[in-house]
Parts: sequence; structure tokens; C-alpha cells
Amino acid sequence: MRYLTLLLLFPSMLLGQSSLEDIPVLFDKKQFKKAEVFLVNYVSENPKDIKGVELLGDAYGHQKKWDEAIEQYEQLVEANATNANYHYKHGGALGMKALTVSKLKALGIIGDVKKAFKRAAELDETHIDARWALVELYMQLPGIVGGSKKKSLYYANELQDLSAVDGYLAKGYIYEYDDEPELAENYYKKAIKVGGSLTCFGKLTTFYENENRPNDAISNIENAHKKHKRNALHYQIGKVCADYNVQLEKGEKCLLVFVENHSVKDGVPIEWAYYRLAQIYKHKKDKAQSLNWINKALSIRANFKQALKEKEQILQL
Repeated sequence: MRYLTLLLLFPSMLLGQSSLEDIPVLFDKKQFKKAEVFLVNYVSENPKDIKGVELLGDAYGHQKKWDEAIEQYEQLVEANATNANYHYKHGGALGMKALTVSKLKALGIIGDVKKAFKRAAELDETHIDARWALVELYMQLPGIVGGSKKKSLYYANELQDLSAVDGYLAKGYIYEYDDEPELAENYYKKAIKVGGSLTCFGKLTTFYENENRPNDAISNIENAHKKHKRNALHYQIGKVCADYNVQLEKGEKCLLVFVENHSVKDGVPIEWAYYRLAQIYKHKKDKAQSLNWINKALSIRANFKQALKEKEQILQL
């Protein structure tokens, strides 16, 4: 009884550091609103707890509440102006807000975004994320408001000094964005040779799809599967086959293997595989099989918009 009285008298005792350690678990479970509610109370009781302020900013950011996130990250920068990651998070939230407002308002924000990312890079010579942000920012901005391929390449070179893989991927991105496909492909291949991660393979696959080279995309995914043995790559092959109406037998086979071995770890809901199989049978003009698979997809998710649209097309065969 005495313990209960103490908790009622001193509710801040419920908001200790050990509780803050539970917040990443809520983030992993995507329970961002629950984390926000707790953190709002925690920060009001502990306004000088920088970790609590940072986590509250993160909770807002996960929910795309950019104004609220910016407010928290500004407090972090004011509390510790030499912390590179605080500047990086502040710049990231500002950048995301710029994407949600009018172009005129965005122009007034871009300068602060650039300043925050550059300060993060200056403060931490090993901050890879800040340099990636600057690579993308300078490429995406029009020249009239500070966009510069030269500056983007400058930060790509800094990335390469820190991590060869990141440097090659950054240069692949730059040249792809600048419509220089041969150079982009070359750098993406270099990234695969040096790193060989699924991310590296994925960048080259997406590049091939963007360049309307589905057969090269399929070949690249097959190479990724030889190295990584991931079931999800079977789905990726089937997806490309279905989207581009190529190598349909291979696509069908891969999707059936994916379905047979499917688990939550694959990261792709099973109904998407059914949807892709329906596409493949539609390309084969097999209306009965196509309807069978699309109905299986809709039996799992009745409001599956892409599947509903696909069914309309199948019924017209």
C-alpha cells in the first residue's frame, strides 16, 4: 500500500531510464503512437533528458509529423551543437517537411537542410549518412537553388574514402540520375564486386528495370540468389517476368517455389506472389488459371487495389 501511495505521489518514478530502453522495442513493433504518448509524458517530466527528447523526435518522424520532429531536433542541436547526428536528424526532418509543402515554401527550407547536413559532415568525418544525404540533395536540387553534380561527386568521393561500396553506389546513383547509364551500370557493378550485399544487387536490378532491361535484371537477381540463397529473390524474379512479360516459364517456376517456401522472414506478403502468378497466366492467355490466382490473392486481402484492377483486366480476356 505504501508503494502504491508513493507512485501516486511521484508519477515520474514510472518514467525512469529503464523505461526509455523499451522505446526501441516499440519502434521495432511499429507502435509509434504508443511510444509518442509515453515520451510526451516522459519529456514533460524530464525536459533536460536529451535521450528522451531525441526519441520523441524519432517517434514523431516515424509518423511523418515533421513539424513536431523538427521542434525536438532543434532542442537537441541547441543542447549540443557539436553532435553531428543531431544536425543530421534535424536536416532530415526539415528535408522531409520540404517535400510536403509548396515549392515556394520549400525554397525557404532548403538552405537550412543543406546547412544541417553540411554541419553534420564537418563535425563527423566518418558520418556516412550525412554524406549520402548531401549526394542526393545536390543532385536533386535545380542548379538555380544550389544543385550541383560537382558537389554531389565531391561527397561521393568522401564516401568512397570511408567505404568503397558506398562510394560506388553513390556514383552509380549520380550517373543514373544524370542519365549516363553506362557509367551508372559500371559503378553499380563495382559495388557488387567489392561489397556483394543484397542492397548492391538490388540497386543494379532497379537500374536495369528503369532502363527497360528486364532480362539483365533477371540475370542479376539470379546472381544475387547464388550468393545469398534468399527465398524472396524467387519472388523478385517472378515480379520482373510478370511486369515485363518475359521468361514467363521461369517466372512461374520461381513464384511457385516462393509460395512453397514462404515465411514472414521473406518480407513479401503471400498475396503478392498470387497476384504475380495471375499476371503471368494472363500473359499466357490462360483465363481460368489467372482468375484462380487473383481470387486467391483477394481471398487474403479483399481490398487489394492492384489485384482488383488486375481482375477486371483478366475478366476481359
